[in-house]
Amino acid sequence: MIWTAILSAFWLGILTAVSPCPLATNIAAISFIGRKSGQKNVVIASGLLYAVGRTMAYVILGGIITAGVLSSAESSRFLQKYMNEALGPILIILGLVLLGWIGSGVSLHLGAAKLQERAKAGGVIWAVPIGALFALSFCPVSAGLFFGGLLPMALKQNSVIVLPVVYGIGTSLPVVVFAFIMAFASSYVGKVFNKLTQIELWVRYLAGTAFILAGVYYCLTHIYGLSFA
Repeated sequence: MIWTAILSAFWLGILTAVSPCPLATNIAAISFIGRKSGQKNVVIASGLLYAVGRTMAYVILGGIITAGVLSSAESSRFLQKYMNEALGPILIILGLVLLGWIGSGVSLHLGAAKLQERAKAGGVIWAVPIGALFALSFCPVSAGLFFGGLLPMALKQNSVIVLPVVYGIGTSLPVVVFAFIMAFASSYVGKVFNKLTQIELWVRYLAGTAFILAGVYYCLTHIYGLSFA
């Protein structure tokens, strides 16, 4: 069961990474990393440190929330009893967010642009705070995936660290991949990015549909008590 949760957390991270708002922050991160494309070690280090910063932000935020909830015995009993019932509506709402039917046009940027401008003149260590700040720049899709998808799963699995780490790795994977491409095959960056932007819409629509169908299934089985065995 834990491996299913780990794979699910990683997939949620990938969905976050290719969704429009997080994709825009990842593009900004790629532009920051690529400013020294002639220095392979710097580019790779920047990509990896960006991933570290992004993952740390999710681990800290997720850890604070999940640890706070799990520390209460009443909250734990409540979650064990009602999490499956709540998961159905959560998945349906999350699917609607992914399809762009609700929650579009709102984002939280936390001054990330100003930090990026300062970081351009600094060293690779700046990739860490940029990754952390970009991680916390939530928009409806990324907020829905993190708060509505990852955290309920982390609470259900009693996983305060592992699932947020896997999710953070998933969200930063495109930037790390682009960092290696820029370091060793910079001529292919444009082609790879074009392919990524083309498949993003289809991935999001397929995932949104799957989430809604899974949510309907959870509602029918755990709320209405229907059996499909």
